[in-house]
Amino acid sequence: MKSEMNYFTFSRAEWATFHAHNFASVTDAELSSLRSLNDEVSLDDVKTIYSPLRHLIHIRYRDYLQAEFNLSQFLGVRQRPHPFIIGIAGSVAVGKSTTARLLQLLLSRAYPDKRIQLITTDGFLYPNAELIKRGLLDRKGFPESYDMNLLIHFLNNVKNNSGIVRAPKYSHQIYDVVPGESDIIDHPDIVIVEGINVLQLPSQEPIYISDYFDFSVYIDADPTLIEQWYLERFGMLLDTAFTDPTNYYYRYASGDREAAFKMARRVWRDVNLKNLNEYILPTKNRADVILHKTAHHLIDEVGLRKF
Repeated sequence: MKSEMNYFTFSRAEWATFHAHNFASVTDAELSSLRSLNDEVSLDDVKTIYSPLRHLIHIRYRDYLQAEFNLSQFLGVRQRPHPFIIGIAGSVAVGKSTTARLLQLLLSRAYPDKRIQLITTDGFLYPNAELIKRGLLDRKGFPESYDMNLLIHFLNNVKNNSGIVRAPKYSHQIYDVVPGESDIIDHPDIVIVEGINVLQLPSQEPIYISDYFDFSVYIDADPTLIEQWYLERFGMLLDTAFTDPTNYYYRYASGDREAAFKMARRVWRDVNLKNLNEYILPTKNRADVILHKTAHHLIDEVGLRKF
């Protein structure tokens, strides 16, 4: 174990000793169903990384419920439950979605009587038509491309347990918000919120997204590796899009492949890498846990926030 700034840093082997015997029963088929394109996660990852992480979340959740009870006792009111919210942040293509879905599965196994729901902030991007109108299409994913007022209003309603709450639905297939469709959060006990912007501190906002979080995870990796994963994923998207003219990637899949990859490298350099360096990476040290990845998405180190 290393101690740096406000984090303890554990090797993969060291982290595995923290309640790894509480290994959750997960099958290869289940892992395949929740794994994102070109992401890699194994049963050993579940045992050595995610089972200890699930146990840590269990401790934080237990403390959260006790604090909720203590506050209701202090106020002299009947306890009204509020969901425990987990934020998962990191770059495009670093594997946030896989981590979010795996945690949802593990927590559902740990708490079979509780509702565990997952939401992504992609749906809170302005629709492409609005981004074009604002001249922001080339800055899609940057802070100003999100409807932050809508996202904060959504999280406020979720945290206050205001009943059924709807979020705009995003489709990576059409690369846009889906008109008239929504994802539903319905009286959850635990909510996982995944997105590149969940730990950011937008200027001139009276409240931040992370103010609603009770636990947060940042997925970290060298930008050179993330670019590699981004381009690998882009190639897989082309391979699955060439028969579907409605797919956003069809025009690239049906055209010159070399030109398509040249475009993808430019987008990585001018949009995703810039966004990572300027707005995403600076939020890393706000997370409770940092999962650091190396080649093949292997998590080699885990950072645990001290205070």
